[in-house]
Amino acid sequence: LLCSGRVYYDLTAERTRRKDTRTAILRLEQLYPLDLDAVRAELEPFGDADLVWVQDEPANQGPWTFISDHLGEALGGRSLRRVSRPAAASPAAGSGKRHKEEAGELMESAFGR
Repeated sequence: LLCSGRVYYDLTAERTRRKDTRTAILRLEQLYPLDLDAVRAELEPFGDADLVWVQDEPANQGPWTFISDHLGEALGGRSLRRVSRPAAASPAAGSGKRHKEEAGELMESAFGR
């Protein structure tokens, strides 16, 4: 799993909760300029593992559009799947209950194989 920002903590907590020892989480702290050599080096030990970009923001917000346009060179032709909240006009779900539901769906999509 690749991500940036606070969602990293949600992902590591979920990985611990699931007792998942198969999933690596790579947190990108500097998105621009994107250090493609460093990303490539970090991904190298994982061979042809599925690559998933996870963001808490809706699909049409957050870093996904930048990452999808610029990270390809470091992936060596491998595809990168996005896991995020659905596209929306607002970054917030509008209610605490809905936010919690979406967060659960996000984790399920990120760790689901």
